[in-house]
Amino acid sequence: MVDYTALLTLAVEIGRRLQESGAEIYRVEEAVRRTFQAYGVDSGQVFAIPNCLIVSVVDDEGRPLTRMQRISFRGSNVDRMERVYGFCRQVCQTAPDVNSALEQLRAVDADVSAFPVWMQLLGYFLGAGAFTLFWGGNAWDAAAGGLCGVAIGLCLIYMGRLNANLFIKTVIASFVSVFLAAALVWLGVGENINYITIGALMALVPGVMFTSFMRAIMAGDLVAGLFKLVEALLTGCAIAIGALVAMAAAAGLWGV
Repeated sequence: MVDYTALLTLAVEIGRRLQESGAEIYRVEEAVRRTFQAYGVDSGQVFAIPNCLIVSVVDDEGRPLTRMQRISFRGSNVDRMERVYGFCRQVCQTAPDVNSALEQLRAVDADVSAFPVWMQLLGYFLGAGAFTLFWGGNAWDAAAGGLCGVAIGLCLIYMGRLNANLFIKTVIASFVSVFLAAALVWLGVGENINYITIGALMALVPGVMFTSFMRAIMAGDLVAGLFKLVEALLTGCAIAIGALVAMAAAAGLWGV
């Protein structure tokens, strides 16, 4: 006999982990449905949007069981996503005891590793520096752009630990980056503030969000797609607000 409460918890935890790792909405819903089907349950229903997951199932006595999970954190963790997908495929093939599967799922999370902070900051440095060169900056501009990228990384990482929302994080990271770019040019580290600023801000541009919007729309997930579109537009506004305030402050202080 299936423990419907435990099965509902297992399905929700799989879906939650996939959403937090950056999986597409239709893949999250498919994983939840396949989890129910693996245990011979056809009454499972799932509705997901980027910040919420609702899963429902009807037990053998006809009683509906529903659980709603708010997704407060969303990012991109391909390693975690692949591990959870692999676990879901294993569940679909073997249908282990539900409580045992929950323990295995927690063990999957325990094995997921994250890049250390220094490596993340190195990525921001190289990415921002490369974009600065791409837009036409010289070697000194690239170095300055890399430092601005590091500033963006620090803002995003440590403000994320304070549970700041994406809009506030983006405004502050944009302000710090542009203000630092102006300061570096004033100190003579870089020459072309436009190239430095644009190169660094590319680390904040919501390209993945916009791609996710297009993918969700093509998959038929209109609500999730519009959610992503609005999120991308708000992120763009946040970048503009932070950059504008920083440029005004730098112009008043150094005339840069």
